[in-house]
Amino acid sequence: MKQVIIVALAGAVLAAPATGAQQLDASHNETPITMAVNPQAIAKIPTGFHFVQPGYLTVATSANNSPPIGLWASDNKTLIGSDPDIARLLADSLGLKLRLVPAAWEDWPLGITAGRYDVAMFNIAVTEERKQKFDFATYRADNHAFAVKADSKISAIRRREDVAGKRIIVGSGTNQERILLSWDEKNRAQGLAPVQPIYLNDDASATLALLSGRADASFGPQAMAAWKVASRGQTKIVGHGPFRAWVAVTTKKGNGLDVALQQAINGAIAGGQYHQVLARWGEEGEAVEISQVNPPGIVYQEN
Repeated sequence: MKQVIIVALAGAVLAAPATGAQQLDASHNETPITMAVNPQAIAKIPTGFHFVQPGYLTVATSANNSPPIGLWASDNKTLIGSDPDIARLLADSLGLKLRLVPAAWEDWPLGITAGRYDVAMFNIAVTEERKQKFDFATYRADNHAFAVKADSKISAIRRREDVAGKRIIVGSGTNQERILLSWDEKNRAQGLAPVQPIYLNDDASATLALLSGRADASFGPQAMAAWKVASRGQTKIVGHGPFRAWVAVTTKKGNGLDVALQQAINGAIAGGQYHQVLARWGEEGEAVEISQVNPPGIVYQEN
């Protein structure tokens, strides 16, 4: 098994232990999924390319507990999740060891630009603005999801009219909040009942509010909603947001590593390891058929 190094944040304390449900899920997913070296991917590494640490793929990833995208395992020192799993497949394919660097979201752009990381994996969506500074190789198609209690009478939230009069948990300052408030504004203009946004500070409180009936639905990242469905079975997804975005491995603009990453991802797709990763984290609905380099930014879907 290839060695994995996790670099701790200076002065940082590891995230709090996972909840019982998360520990149970993590216990099934802590065994690494690996793959053989991919000569075609290695051949696409630019001649003379210098990795941050020779022999390693240095990957910046989230330091926060954000299942299924990333979380701390039961030993509270090993990073697991779909992003670390995909990162391991990339390192294996390129014949490298994996070096995961837990970081804050705000740190990855400067870290990539300054050469502290080879790539970043933070559930990063491709945008036209980001494409001016970074190159991308896609590995998921992200969306936002409406989730309700498993026995809720709500069967679908697919249009803006469907949120009228509902109590909906949403994160402050998020894209989901902007979508929800925009829909609410249009609904009010048509005389529909207003939405009641519910703002909570942590995921545990949001889950409790939903399960106790104090909220009708939650609106957040598809991956996290799907993980809860797969790991707990207490909720169900009844609809999605109005757009999807390509989630991609991110590297410095013009360094040429993007095509090697693309080849590595496509090899993992063809070999089945990619689908193994997404299946065990409940992300099958976000799978891509093939990795793309620098595709168009956020794609809006008409409802």
